[in-house]
Amino acid sequence: MRKAGLRVTKQRLAVLDALHQTPHGTADEVLDHVRQSLPGITVQSIYTVLHSLTGAGLLRQLDLANSPARYETRVADNHHHAVCMDCGRIEDVACAVGHAPCLHPSETHGMTIQVADVVYQGLCADCAARSSAEAPTPDPREARQG
Repeated sequence: MRKAGLRVTKQRLAVLDALHQTPHGTADEVLDHVRQSLPGITVQSIYTVLHSLTGAGLLRQLDLANSPARYETRVADNHHHAVCMDCGRIEDVACAVGHAPCLHPSETHGMTIQVADVVYQGLCADCAARSSAEAPTPDPREARQG
């Protein structure tokens, strides 16, 4: 924190600890974890700490579709994410191809691209297994004859 120009506070340390314990956590999940050690911390304090740590480059904010903002401590690389569309599980995925920003766009519109955010969406193994186990087995007597 000091290298990033921030004072080391118990609130900031607690938020970092929460995100080490709950990778890709939401502000509410961070709040629940931090309140175990700092019961008096407010929601606003959590947002203030998340904002300052993100601004200092110590956290990365993930803005995924249909999800509140999530935060992670893995900031030193340009990795991507795989998200289960059923249970919401999020896993880190190494760069798709090459070095950061990993992907080479067909058009940059004059921008110097520094980061490529890729989100793979699908079903995790647990949800896929549960889905196939819950699928009704067709009754061969009901098969159409033709």
